Amino acid sequence: MLNNEEGVSGSLSRISLARLGWRRGVEDPVEEEQAPTYLNTTTNCPFLVISTDKLSAQYNGEARHGYDVGAIQGNCAAPVRKLLYYFEIYVKDKGQKGYVSIGFTDQHFKMTRQPGWEPNSFGYHGDDGCLYHGNGKASEPFGPKFTTGDTVGAGINYASQTVFFTKNGKLVGSTPKDVKGPLYPTIGLHSPNEKMDVNFGQRPFVFDIEQLAQEEREKRQTIIEKVSLPLSVSHWIVRSYLLHYGYKETLASFDTASGNTFPPVLPTPQENNSLDIVSYALDQRKILRQDDMSTICFLLHCQKYIELVMKGMLESAVNYARSELTRFFGVKYLEDLLQDCLALLAYEEPAKSSVGYLLSLAQRELVADAVNAMVLSTNPAVQNPESCLQSSLERLLRQLTACCLERRLLNGGQGEIFCLHKMLHGGKEGS
Repeated sequence: MLNNEEGVSGSLSRISLARLGWRRGVEDPVEEEQAPTYLNTTTNCPFLVISTDKLSAQYNGEARHGYDVGAIQGNCAAPVRKLLYYFEIYVKDKGQKGYVSIGFTDQHFKMTRQPGWEPNSFGYHGDDGCLYHGNGKASEPFGPKFTTGDTVGAGINYASQTVFFTKNGKLVGSTPKDVKGPLYPTIGLHSPNEKMDVNFGQRPFVFDIEQLAQEEREKRQTIIEKVSLPLSVSHWIVRSYLLHYGYKETLASFDTASGNTFPPVLPTPQENNSLDIVSYALDQRKILRQDDMSTICFLLHCQKYIELVMKGMLESAVNYARSELTRFFGVKYLEDLLQDCLALLAYEEPAKSSVGYLLSLAQRELVADAVNAMVLSTNPAVQNPESCLQSSLERLLRQLTACCLERRLLNGGQGEIFCLHKMLHGGKEGS
């Protein structure tokens, strides 16, 4: 008997729980990224006076040359696991010359220079309305000048890899973001009496950043919808999913409703050699009883034990564990799930415990899918039993997830984290 715990081509009897999709406990939520909330006064900014709440700045230098600028960054880099990052400043007083600027800089930026005057920095300047990026030379005219009473914003669009700027609630423009490392929200002041307040999100923004995010998502969705997919292919994907999981009545209704509307596509070996896979599965149920130490039998025993615990039949659960689960002690690749199952008895309210995930619908679905895969793998026409673990639709969704991860890696690990579960349930990517 094969006993490779990771599963061997030709047998699913010893396949690991991980290959079946089991994850111990509830998956840890994505750790919340730190976002800037105040100005960083720990760095040397001798030409600025910062308010006690660290959200306002005033220039107190003499502005005699290009190296007595008063620049200051946020207390941390802009978060990157987002679709967009954005902050704003309000110009309380443009001072003598209005040399107020806003933008992004890296961790090596000199705080006596304007954003955009040093490498790896971007700056939108109020005195001339120009965009500066890395060399102190202005680009082509970028946008309007800004002065006392104006609210100006700067943001990063991680999807398009651009840096954008706004003025008084309207988008001014954007420029390619060619810096892969962390960027810090930064402001610069460079003439006497210049004053500004910064808003890191502690109050509503003047610019509608949520609307921009929605437009960006709709833009991506439009691109996806323009991809041509023959109806026969989508029809086949749905049909193969129903066939894979044995939804006999639904499959019959689906075939009746579609009729001859869709041209045929090349069937899978399972479809071609198992016209009635449900009947085949029913005939082969006894195969599950041939190996009492298989992963599938273990899952079935665990699930029966779990159902007894859920019903409050604890004595029956204990007796069942003694008679059916003790034989699996010492089987290394099953020990985590076995320990969690037995731990259910230690809690007065197991549903609220760290092993409460075992009482969820997802656990039942795991067992049902594993049994289904085992039954399908007994079909003599199946050449690779592990192909029975997922339907064609599920393999496509796995590929989608892999492509989204790869796209994010190409952007230096920046942008929203793709979460298939949330997307399928109507949530926003990365929310």
